[in-house]
Amino acid sequence: MRTLDQWFAEYAVSHQNPKNKAIHYICVPAIFFSIVGLLMSIPSGIIANTLKLNAPIIENWAFVVLLFVLVFYIRLSIAMAVKIAIFSGICLIANYYISQFVPLWMFSIGVFVIAWIGQFYGHNIEGKKPSFLKDLQFLLIGPAWVVENIFSKK
Repeated sequence: MRTLDQWFAEYAVSHQNPKNKAIHYICVPAIFFSIVGLLMSIPSGIIANTLKLNAPIIENWAFVVLLFVLVFYIRLSIAMAVKIAIFSGICLIANYYISQFVPLWMFSIGVFVIAWIGQFYGHNIEGKKPSFLKDLQFLLIGPAWVVENIFSKK
């Protein structure tokens, strides 16, 4: 299994152009956020009826999927898993509140489509294909790479 630094080094190869990097800093979190919203849009009565916590922010499919996603990050880095867990929590809370005002699935699809258009535009600028076309695990490395690059003191 590759280390987080090895994943980052390989991911960085197709993310050198400053404009592409800036686009990724916006679009990667937006895609993650929209996927959380889409997962929260799936009816989750079975989860709520089983847990009976009356806590819709955690009684949904997004929370369940994010638990499994965090296992991926824990295997790479506890520190990164904590950062992604915090971001995931923000996504869950924000999507819950958005769902109080608009149909969450519609909002999430809009964000998802716009963010992916941005991603492909960034890779057009870069002149290199997106990393996930080589290995789908890069879809999980992207958010960690953004977190690392935005909040690191390098």
